[in-house]
Amino acid sequence: MGPSGGGKSTLLDAVGGFLAPVSGRVEVDGRDITALPPAERPVAQLFQDGNLFPHLTLAENVGLGIAASRAAARDPRVAQVLARVGLEGLGDRRPARLSGGQQSRAALARALVQDRPVVLLDEPFSALGPGLKQEMLALAAEVLAAPGRLMLMVTHDPEDARSVADSVVLVADGRATGPFETGALFADPPPALRAYLGD
Repeated sequence: MGPSGGGKSTLLDAVGGFLAPVSGRVEVDGRDITALPPAERPVAQLFQDGNLFPHLTLAENVGLGIAASRAAARDPRVAQVLARVGLEGLGDRRPARLSGGQQSRAALARALVQDRPVVLLDEPFSALGPGLKQEMLALAAEVLAAPGRLMLMVTHDPEDARSVADSVVLVADGRATGPFETGALFADPPPALRAYLGD
């Protein structure tokens, strides 16, 4: 969590393999993945805009999380994750026929079907209204919860952190501080958080 331009998305890009770190390394479960390309990392990513392909059906878009083929839409896992995110029976629709909330659910399903131990969320629901945004955050936290899975979410909104995060890392001016247990962090904020919140 932190202000715009503080380095949050840069950190996510380094974990996802889209940006090489200048120093240090990226490890998942003790395995150094720093040199691996994005497709070979044990990481799924949910982007800000969802990245749904307009010419593909909902099932085909979700199936891309399994394989780069339209045939993956017939994999039973696609129907399972669509049902899990509340889109059962909508697999034949194209993105233009889906509401903003349904498109967000579809992008979440595509991340979920990959079954990776790390899921990166780069403010994926920021375009939604406050109520729907909180609903989607709760759904993401629920469906992505699994033993050994890490959900790493970027946000500038303290309410996002309060609602779904077990712990928070503060990122500002290219520096990360923490992690802090969420409840304790907001109960007794350090100077950096007080400055960010304007207290």
